[in-house]
Amino acid sequence: MDLPFAENYKIKMVEPIYRSTREEREKWIDQAHYNLFNLKSEQVFVDLLTDSGTGAMSDRQWAALMTGDESYAGSSSYYHLKDKVKEIFGFDYFLPVHQGRAAENVLFSVLVKDGQFVPGNSHFDTTKGHIEFRKATAVDCTIDEAFDTNGMHPFKGNIDIGKLTAVLEKHPREQVPMIIVTLTCNSSGGQPVSMENLREIRQVADQYQIPMIFDSARFAENAWFIQSREPGYQNRSIREIVSEMYQYADGMTMSSKKDGIVNIGGILAMRSKDWYEQASVYNILFEGFVTYGGMAGRDMNALAIGLDEVTSGAYLENRIRQVHYLGNKLIELGIPVQKPLGGHAVFVDAKRFLNRVPKEEFVAQTLAVELYLEAGVRGVEVGTLLADRDPQSKENRYPQLEFLRLAIPRRTYTNNHMDVVVAGLKNIFDRRNSITRGLMILEEAPIMRHFTVKLQRN
Repeated sequence: MDLPFAENYKIKMVEPIYRSTREEREKWIDQAHYNLFNLKSEQVFVDLLTDSGTGAMSDRQWAALMTGDESYAGSSSYYHLKDKVKEIFGFDYFLPVHQGRAAENVLFSVLVKDGQFVPGNSHFDTTKGHIEFRKATAVDCTIDEAFDTNGMHPFKGNIDIGKLTAVLEKHPREQVPMIIVTLTCNSSGGQPVSMENLREIRQVADQYQIPMIFDSARFAENAWFIQSREPGYQNRSIREIVSEMYQYADGMTMSSKKDGIVNIGGILAMRSKDWYEQASVYNILFEGFVTYGGMAGRDMNALAIGLDEVTSGAYLENRIRQVHYLGNKLIELGIPVQKPLGGHAVFVDAKRFLNRVPKEEFVAQTLAVELYLEAGVRGVEVGTLLADRDPQSKENRYPQLEFLRLAIPRRTYTNNHMDVVVAGLKNIFDRRNSITRGLMILEEAPIMRHFTVKLQRN
């Protein structure tokens, strides 16, 4: 008999979680104005809101915390992290920041100007927010296959080279400050970008003399998919694949709260000394001195170890297997999800799941609320609420994909917890035809409204 797969780690510490009643959850979600961000953590049983900063660190990372150098300037922890960034990504110039949106804020302060256009593959919320805050426009150039949730294209995060070229032909060089490639592409369902596509984008970037920036939050998961799905890479190590990926980039932003496996932190790195010198001014202004940039020394130490661990094939197999365990259980029940399954989350196709709820009533948010009420599971809407309003018309933007994202924290939950999620969704799926009304907005912020929006039932 073949031995079954088992995780290559054991659990050393546990944290209790409260199993609430439906009556309690009904009261709490009403008090939260049907916005799951407003729930207290103790009101949630299985928290799949995000995989950002919610994972469990290893014994090596906890040990590294104790040797953190908290010097304001010239901390040894900074140099440990700087050396690791150079070793893994190959960039000479590096600035620590407190998280990914901070890296975007600093870099975009240097590069993005009013009236410009920034093409990429389905920019995520903070990326688009920072672009539009500067009165520039994010242009989605994702391949069309990404929007067919039943299609099995192995790299639905790819940029369509024809769409990208059309943008660069339409706008003068000075109106396009960069091409952004998100690895993996969160908004299209945690979908990877192929190495072949990265090479093609680089060729276009060189032809039009446009810099190429990687949003690197889940870079290692992207490398795992290249190793698993792209011909010619099966016998290459994750480190080797990452090294090749980053040969094509001029710079990177990274929320280290994902594939850095830490609770706080971010990376901004680049090849250009000129960019670095300009960015350093903004880093000091927004974040902190260039050798700590909003991070404690202990956290820089933990991040350096996390980057080592995340580029281990054994770690990534555990990580991806749990995501696919949940996704395959849902597929077996006929529950519509983005296929093929991605790396950090399962994305439930809310439009196909709740096909009687009008699009104006926030279908994915409605499904997210239903799952919380049913099972105490907190997911997050990646759909119309997140898409915000058009900056010019002020009308709601209705994206092609309307997802309930179930983002799985790293090394945190067991498969028994995933079974709770499956049961909750099945119960809703069985009564889905009775759900015909959604939610309406009471109050919203002018940008990135999904974090603080107040809603009520229709």
